[in-house]
Amino acid sequence: MFDYDLLTYLEAYLTDERKQRFLEVLQKRTKHITVAVEDVYQLHNTSAIIRSCDVFGLQDLHVIEDRFGKRLDKNIAMGAEQWVDVYRYQNTADCLSKLKDDGYQIIATTPHNDSNLLYDFFPMEKSALFFGTEKEGLSGEVMQQADGFLKIPMVGFSESLNVSVSAAIIIQQVAQKVRDSDIEWQLTDMEVLEKRLDWTKKSIKDVEGIIKRYKAE
Repeated sequence: MFDYDLLTYLEAYLTDERKQRFLEVLQKRTKHITVAVEDVYQLHNTSAIIRSCDVFGLQDLHVIEDRFGKRLDKNIAMGAEQWVDVYRYQNTADCLSKLKDDGYQIIATTPHNDSNLLYDFFPMEKSALFFGTEKEGLSGEVMQQADGFLKIPMVGFSESLNVSVSAAIIIQQVAQKVRDSDIEWQLTDMEVLEKRLDWTKKSIKDVEGIIKRYKAE
């Protein structure tokens, strides 16, 4: 059961401006679209993708760390990891299973398939956008289980972009289309409350000590 009194108690430690900023950001947050990155090698790429999720209003990021271990550079993410929920998986199968169980269609981003062009793509269903390694792209496992494919139209000699650049372009375009639509893309009322509490806790020094005092009162 959600502790409304705790939220009220902790928000008293925030400025009015901080509380208002949380509300403004949460009004534009979505879980209708999520992102999954599979075995991205360069630290800064995963970190840049989490920052793009925050900037363009995606609440969740799923990171598969099968081959290269943890791929998050907090210096590049610039604090975005506080505001985006990052879920980590040791293998691709677990990530695919979790997302499918949560009702997401799997959209593989690749320049090499007979893919939907970005400007033609609209996610009527909840969609998980998958991005792969810098050189090899997505694994065969993702490609076989994908419900659809997506690519950025290109008119130059190069056939691909850096994965973090591709992610930023696709996230921005798809997120804006969703926010401009009539589908139910926003967080639920309970999800908003839960994130308000989470972000408030992350904004207060010695929050655990403060919560102990709250419980003792």
